[in-house]
Amino acid sequence: MTLTIPGFDRLRLPGADGVELAAVVGGSGSGNGSPLVLLHGFPQTHLMWRHVAAQLAAEHTVVCPDLRGYGASDKPAATAPDVYAKRTMAADIVALMAELGHERFALVGHDRGALVAFRAALDHPETITHLGLLDIVPTLDMWNVLHGASATVGYHLFLMAQPPGLPEKMIANSAEAFFGSFLDAWSNDPAAMPQEVRAEYLRASAAAVTSIVADYRASANVDIVHDQADLDAGSQLAMPVSVVQQDWGAQLGYDAAEVWKAWAPTLDHRLTRAGHFMAEEAPDEITATIRDLLAR
Repeated sequence: MTLTIPGFDRLRLPGADGVELAAVVGGSGSGNGSPLVLLHGFPQTHLMWRHVAAQLAAEHTVVCPDLRGYGASDKPAATAPDVYAKRTMAADIVALMAELGHERFALVGHDRGALVAFRAALDHPETITHLGLLDIVPTLDMWNVLHGASATVGYHLFLMAQPPGLPEKMIANSAEAFFGSFLDAWSNDPAAMPQEVRAEYLRASAAAVTSIVADYRASANVDIVHDQADLDAGSQLAMPVSVVQQDWGAQLGYDAAEVWKAWAPTLDHRLTRAGHFMAEEAPDEITATIRDLLAR
């Protein structure tokens, strides 16, 4: 049986373009508290929010979807470059929340989900009230800071950016080893990810190789075009924004806070000692950060 967040209701809800998303909803009577959406990262599902969502459900209606292409959500074929564009995936979340009756909501994302959240805030500023982002820089900046030997930390980004065919075949032939390598390498506290949770991530990711690769391929193509257009237009995030990161800037030679300030004048930037999977390794810290954000 697929693992999920205890006490939350499972739903299937319409996203954009006829895609259906799997989501769990809980807290505040599943409809009365101020709405908050939590978006997962790679190679995970909504399950990564199990600790944080349970704490925040005391004050909010918390919605945790599986992104399109991940988990139990639909995995449409990438028949066009924008099928897995972050703009499209952001539209999924806005449509899903509208279906639940929420025209405005706070949005927090981790990793890939944070890229979707970033795009949602740029494209739908009237909808996103607060924005929280865990362990990313925007797509355009991400490609700009990866250079030289230090870029090997992001080898998967380059692999999945290649034309369709070879990346999918290579990953599918060793899916457990491929996805498991990130769960191991990016964790500072393996005990924070129990074996049954790790197995769930591996199972879900192995069943979604083609769509996961399409998501990453979009970031190397259409997503950077969208980011560049916003940068050229001087677009900024007017809502309160909080970013929590590992100190990637020190490792890769850039100032992460300065990168973010170009996009978010209301920025609260924090570094964490937790690993990449910080919502599982340090749920109290991440919950407190989200509460601070929502109080602004």
